[in-house]
Amino acid sequence: MKINEVLEFVRENEVKFIRLSFCDILGLQKNISITADTLEDAFKYGVSFDGHAIRGFSDVTRSDLFLFPEPDTLAVLPWRPGPGRVIRFYCSIKNSDGSKFNRDTREVLRRVCLQAQKFGYECKTGAECEFYLFKTDDDGNPTHTPFDKGGYLDISPLDRCGDIRREICLTLEEMGIKPETSHHEQGPGQNEIGFRFNTPLEAADDLQTFKTAVKAIAARNGLYASFMPKPIANAPGNGMHVNLSLMYNGRNVFNNIGEKTSTAAESFIAGILEKSPEITAFLNPVANSYDRLGKFEAPKYVSWSHENRSQLVRIPAAKDKKMRMELRSPDPALNPYLAFALIIAAGFDGINRDLKLPPRVDSDLYKSENTSGLLTLPVNLGEAVETARNSDFVKSIIGEGLANEYLALKKAEFADFNGSENKDVFYREKYFSSI
Repeated sequence: MKINEVLEFVRENEVKFIRLSFCDILGLQKNISITADTLEDAFKYGVSFDGHAIRGFSDVTRSDLFLFPEPDTLAVLPWRPGPGRVIRFYCSIKNSDGSKFNRDTREVLRRVCLQAQKFGYECKTGAECEFYLFKTDDDGNPTHTPFDKGGYLDISPLDRCGDIRREICLTLEEMGIKPETSHHEQGPGQNEIGFRFNTPLEAADDLQTFKTAVKAIAARNGLYASFMPKPIANAPGNGMHVNLSLMYNGRNVFNNIGEKTSTAAESFIAGILEKSPEITAFLNPVANSYDRLGKFEAPKYVSWSHENRSQLVRIPAAKDKKMRMELRSPDPALNPYLAFALIIAAGFDGINRDLKLPPRVDSDLYKSENTSGLLTLPVNLGEAVETARNSDFVKSIIGEGLANEYLALKKAEFADFNGSENKDVFYREKYFSSI
C-alpha cells in the first residue's frame, strides 16, 4: 500500500489507534501507540523514542531515534476490542539526521535480501514454529501445567488445543498470513502451525506477527503460550524449522538436489553447513536453547540428508516448487531478522565460493555410534558466543558494532546462568514468562 491509500483506509475503517512496532537486537518486540490523526506526520517526520532505553541500541549521549512506519506492513489487530479499530505497522528506524540506524536488525535483513537479488536469485523463506500452551492460575499468571496430555497429531479428547489453533489460524488469515498446516505436536500441550513461505523480510515480519497473535489468542482463552526452547525438561523442545528455496529465472534450483545437477543449491547448503557453528548464537540465543539440541529430533551434528529428521539440514520429500531445504536447529527465541540474514548470507557465501556439498549422512544420528568424523554444534551458549565472536563472517554481515553488542549481552547472560544456584529456577525467572 502507498501512504495515501493507508490514510484513506484509516479514515474509511474508523481506525483510532496505530501501533508502530519494532524489536530490540535480541528480537523482543516493542511498540509505540499513536492516534490516527498523527499518522500522516509519522510518515513524514517519524515518531521519536529514547534509544538508550532499548537494550543494545544507543548510549545516553545520542539517544533520540525515530520510527518511520512502512505502509505495506499494515495489519489490523483483530483481537483488540472496539469501538475504535487498531492497526499495526512495522517500522524502519532512523537517526535524528535521517540516516539509517545501524542496529535496526530489520534493515540488516533487507540489505542481505537486496544483495541476493543482485545475483539474480529470489529467496523464499517459511517457518514452522512450535509452542506450548499452559494453564494459568486464578490471577491469570502462567503455571507450568500443560493444557493437555496429547501427543503428535492426536485429536480430541487427547488434543484440547484444536479450537485454540483454529482461532489462531483464522486470526492470522485476517492479518494477511496464510496458515498451511496446524496440529498437535509431540509434547503435552505442544502445537505447531506452519504458514506459507514468503520473501525473507516478510517471513520475518510474519513470524513476529504470529508470536504476538498466538500469545494474544491464548490469553483470551485463559491460557499462556510459551515459545521457550525447552519449557519442560523431559519433553520435546520448541523448534522453529526454517525452510528455504531459491528461484533463478523462474526455476527452483533445489530441484534434484543431491543428484549433482543443482550445483547452486548444493553450494548454498554447503555454505550454511560450514557457517552453522558461527551463527548458532543467533539461531539458538538463550542458555535454555542448548537443552533442546541433540534430542527429540533436534540436531546436534553438522550434517545433511534427504528426509532424515536427525540431521541439521533435511531435504523434505517434495516436488517442483515445494522442493526446499529445512534447517532444523533454530528455535523461536531468536531474532528472525538477524537469523534469516545470517542463514541466507551463509548460503550465498557458499554459492560465491562454489563450495562442495559434503557426503550425505543417512543414519539415525540419535542412535548411530559412527559420528566421530562429524562436526558438532556448540554445546552451550558460552561456546556459541565465543565461536561467533571469532567469526569475520558474522561481523561482515550484521556489522561489527551490532555483533559486539549482541554477543556482549549474551556473554553476560551465560555468566548469570553459570552463576545461578538452580538451573530450573533461572530458566523460569529469565525465560518462561518472557519468550
